[in-house]
Amino acid sequence: MKRQMKSMLFHRLALSKNKAGVLAIVKKGTELQKPEDIIKEHFVFEFLGISQQERYLEGELEERLIRNLEAFLLELGKGFAFVKRQYRVPVGNRNFSVDLVFYNILLKCYVLIDLKRGEVEHSDIGQMNFYLNYFRKEVNVETDNEPIGIVLGAYKDKIMVEYAIDNITNKLFVSKYQLYLPNKEELEKELARLIGSG
Repeated sequence: MKRQMKSMLFHRLALSKNKAGVLAIVKKGTELQKPEDIIKEHFVFEFLGISQQERYLEGELEERLIRNLEAFLLELGKGFAFVKRQYRVPVGNRNFSVDLVFYNILLKCYVLIDLKRGEVEHSDIGQMNFYLNYFRKEVNVETDNEPIGIVLGAYKDKIMVEYAIDNITNKLFVSKYQLYLPNKEELEKELARLIGSG
């Protein structure tokens, strides 16, 4: 229960389009069968200790996540194992790098995370699709399922994301993170907004 409170179960339930599904998972534990069962739309990184007003770079965010790896793994959910940060992706004469690479032992697939300090752009989604294609062809072995990509930003424009991921066959998700848990007034405001729009 403490984990559900700390992980903002109520807030996530309020934001979810599949409230019954979220509650069913909570009641019986997580039964992971597909990527949608495990990838959250919203992450809370309060354990990083970055204040709302503090300016930070993507590299600093990545560094703090690695220093707090245990808490980050708990926030990601079940089955995640850390593989590498700044995973090198050599293509032709150029080198690219994926910010964070995990392997999910329950889904039997690589999970690539690209961190964005600000709003997720359509080019970020294209870049992740590129990484997923590379992993599918060059890194996966026969027993691995298709890799999953998560572009994780502080903000996302849902309409832009919808257009950017339309017709992409890779398992690509755009999720949002926040650096602190909302206070009581913010939760009440969000709840009133959700009730008003429901």
